[in-house]
Amino acid sequence: MNIMTIIGARPQFIKAAAVSRAIRAYNESNTTQIEEKIIHTGQHFDANMSKIFFSELDIPQADYNLAIAGLAHGAMTGRMMEGIESILKQEQPDIVLVYGDTNSTLAGALTAKKMHIKVAHVEAGLRSFNMAMPEEINRILTDRISELLFCPTDIAVQNLQKEGFDLMDNQVIKCGDVMQDAALFYKQRAQAIILKDIPEKFILVTVHRAENTDNIKRLKQIVQAFNELSKTINIVMPLHPRTKKIIEENKLVINFQTIDPVGYLEMLSLLEKCKFVMTDSGGLQKEAFFFEKNCITLRDETEWRELVDNGYNILAGADKNTIVDSVNSIANMNYNFSMDLYGNGSAADNIVRVLME
Repeated sequence: MNIMTIIGARPQFIKAAAVSRAIRAYNESNTTQIEEKIIHTGQHFDANMSKIFFSELDIPQADYNLAIAGLAHGAMTGRMMEGIESILKQEQPDIVLVYGDTNSTLAGALTAKKMHIKVAHVEAGLRSFNMAMPEEINRILTDRISELLFCPTDIAVQNLQKEGFDLMDNQVIKCGDVMQDAALFYKQRAQAIILKDIPEKFILVTVHRAENTDNIKRLKQIVQAFNELSKTINIVMPLHPRTKKIIEENKLVINFQTIDPVGYLEMLSLLEKCKFVMTDSGGLQKEAFFFEKNCITLRDETEWRELVDNGYNILAGADKNTIVDSVNSIANMNYNFSMDLYGNGSAADNIVRVLME
């Protein structure tokens, strides 16, 4: 079987690393082999946002790198489709494997579908129900044209059922979350990371989503909340390049500690050492749970509803007072992290098994 994997952004590298490792393990113990080739679209072009993940996670180097980044959504997706189509014509894979909800995901799925190549979507069925999010549009369209829909949670399966996927020509599989596979595998390696100039007690925060960075009113409220909180507790913020640019352009005052973007292992090390997390990232909400840390989400909704429903996560939006109040209510949150919400590390093996069926 020939599989073409398409990745382009940080979370996709992490997910692809887990599945690639499961493919290698399968090949070592079976005569029927899976050949995987990787297309890197180049969507994340900063060294700390891309190249470092290949080296850290032992992902096989991409067979193709399209180097497409820094464009508007339409131009980026179109250029990706053009490049992917040329490669798929040459390679003729049995399945195109896409991850998550980025422009790379949609470009890969659309191109493969138009070429009558089977599409497998890892992390299918997620819904924030906010159509203003580019990610929501990408994931809905990708789900609709995928033959294999690998869902990380029960809620993801239920979302697809409500949308009528039971009546469509596809297969919906609850496999678990491959990001938990990765977190469990790399946790020990992350423990060896020495972080310089990081305080002993701190809140780990990240902000990068367009709904917060492109809306200066929301970003100001978030920064003001961080400034207020930093009077009584340390805050450490790995600063996304785009967020940094917007902060500088708008001359926002920062009274808390910012650091350069970090690689995956450094982020896991920060997660292990922090008191709790504040973020607008989808992936980091789950990674906080994997490391038994509560999370305050700086969004009005989340696709990871099970974390909110079970008391691990608070939706605080972008209001300064709500964010500060949420931090004060951390003590009342659920600290029993024994619940199996994401498959306990078997997701990638489940995906490979279904692909071979």
